[in-house]
Amino acid sequence: MLTTFMKANHALGSKMNTFVAGNCLKFRSSLFIAPMLVLAGIILFLDLHDALNTVGYINIQKDCFYFLNARLSQFPILMFNLTQLGDEIIILSLLSIFVLLAPKLWEALLTASLVSCILSSTLKKIFSIPRPAAVFEPDSFVIIGKTLHGHNSLPSGHSITVFTVLTILLFAFMPQKLIYMILWSLLIMGIGLILVLTRVGVGAHYPLDTIIGATIGYLAALSGILINKHYKIWSWINNKSYYPIFILFFVICGICIINKAVDHHLFIFYIAFASLIISLYKIIHVYVKK
Repeated sequence: MLTTFMKANHALGSKMNTFVAGNCLKFRSSLFIAPMLVLAGIILFLDLHDALNTVGYINIQKDCFYFLNARLSQFPILMFNLTQLGDEIIILSLLSIFVLLAPKLWEALLTASLVSCILSSTLKKIFSIPRPAAVFEPDSFVIIGKTLHGHNSLPSGHSITVFTVLTILLFAFMPQKLIYMILWSLLIMGIGLILVLTRVGVGAHYPLDTIIGATIGYLAALSGILINKHYKIWSWINNKSYYPIFILFFVICGICIINKAVDHHLFIFYIAFASLIISLYKIIHVYVKK
């Protein structure tokens, strides 16, 4: 019975990986045009309103920030849980099972994650925009979780991470029929928008921080897919001999999640940890049986 189940699971994984690989091969460079136009539109908007400077950038979205923060912070537990998905440890833990089921997905994820980290850290230093808590009166808006005072608000790193991962999922599992493609795209983008706006809800970012971050995350994901299409950097992921690397990585992630759960007993941490445990069991089982 167990052998039959394992064979069925392997067959499912093989089909899924083939499907993901096929979608990645269909990738077109023209997909970069839309996000670049979005960034150009934002820059033009800021320029027209004399907001291509720190003071102008903050003031032009002050009212919008207060409005969204007041509305979204009415659901503090939900906001605090959902915003954790912008943490790479959490969101990658939730996708850990795809190391077995669709290694092609993880090839794109790893490359895109490296690109997003470089873009996030570099742009934050270049723009050096102060966080809301460093500008506005602390009692004038709601802060959920840790109060952030740094000058690294733009772009939102959590938003970059969310859209990097969601964009990979978007293209990896893109349906073949047009109507399903539209519905799938709307679903992924809708989820992404909700997740990035939680950063405003918890008082950590201005609205444009999240929109710009989401666009950069989208570009990072496209870059990851494009790089992997031409260079087989992570082809070893599908080799069972290298599974101990992922076992060690997931164990470290598990320890980090336990530490987070000790500080904040959030539901999302337990889901991520359970996902890791299941993935570890399956990966160790496959590795031992190789």
